[in-house]
Amino acid sequence: MILKVRRFDPSTQRSRYDRFEVRPKPGMTLLGALLYVQDRIDDTLSFRHSCRGAVCGACAVLVNKAPRLACRTQLRALFEGTDKIELKPYPAIAATEPWNPKDEVLVEPLPHLHAIKDLVVDQRRFFHLYRMVRPTFRPSSGLPERELRLAPAVVKELERYTNCILCAACHGACPVVGKNPDYLGPAALARLYRLGIDPRETDLDARLAPANGPNGWWACELVNNCTRVCPKGVAPSLAIGNSQRRLKESGSGSPEPKTRTGPETRNTESQSREDEPGKGDRSSDDAPRSEGADRETPTP
Repeated sequence: MILKVRRFDPSTQRSRYDRFEVRPKPGMTLLGALLYVQDRIDDTLSFRHSCRGAVCGACAVLVNKAPRLACRTQLRALFEGTDKIELKPYPAIAATEPWNPKDEVLVEPLPHLHAIKDLVVDQRRFFHLYRMVRPTFRPSSGLPERELRLAPAVVKELERYTNCILCAACHGACPVVGKNPDYLGPAALARLYRLGIDPRETDLDARLAPANGPNGWWACELVNNCTRVCPKGVAPSLAIGNSQRRLKESGSGSPEPKTRTGPETRNTESQSREDEPGKGDRSSDDAPRSEGADRETPTP
């Protein structure tokens, strides 16, 4: 089996594709293959990882032109075609590098995020957009004297959106993110909807207000790529559609034209940075590999 990995050299600002031969063992994941390459073939290969259990969201990469968690991607399933993700095409995943899916796995950094080195991307823009919706719980009253009970059906609906691990796979799969740099994105909007349907919140309708504009709910084209790639089953497109309907019914929202759009960012290293990468970036070439490592949130 051949891993065909896109490398990015920050000193030259150039990319290349390297091929690594790996003999997959039963149950080997893509993350296991990347670790094998780093340990046995090329220790300069850089990528993020932490928990190896699809909990931290650190290892999200583009695999055969679909965003995935490397730790959850079984190599055997890739070659057998039993774990294929069908996405609506968009420029960022246009096939610019040929590969043979019968014996090769194409691994690239997530789209729409600037490449720092190899598969490590700068996620600060992603987290900046997430923070813009004030994604924290605000209860309707002070500390209760006893627990606040929720009906099982309400808990089930909330958990669907609470399961987001902020891996940014949906961000990389969204065509609108590539066209409109001000778009809040699927992860932020799904979180906002989750807070907006929580009966313990202060004002449910007011929760939807921060995204009631041209770069929020109304910018979404309901392509549904975000839902297809989510490793935890979160459905941002459903949350966005429900929010649009709710705002229309309340008379407080209507579609507006986007204020600023740009060309789809095809390659991650061609996207301009807002600032230099922070020292807290967790990558395999500058930090020890530890399953219990904490995930640092970049500062915008």
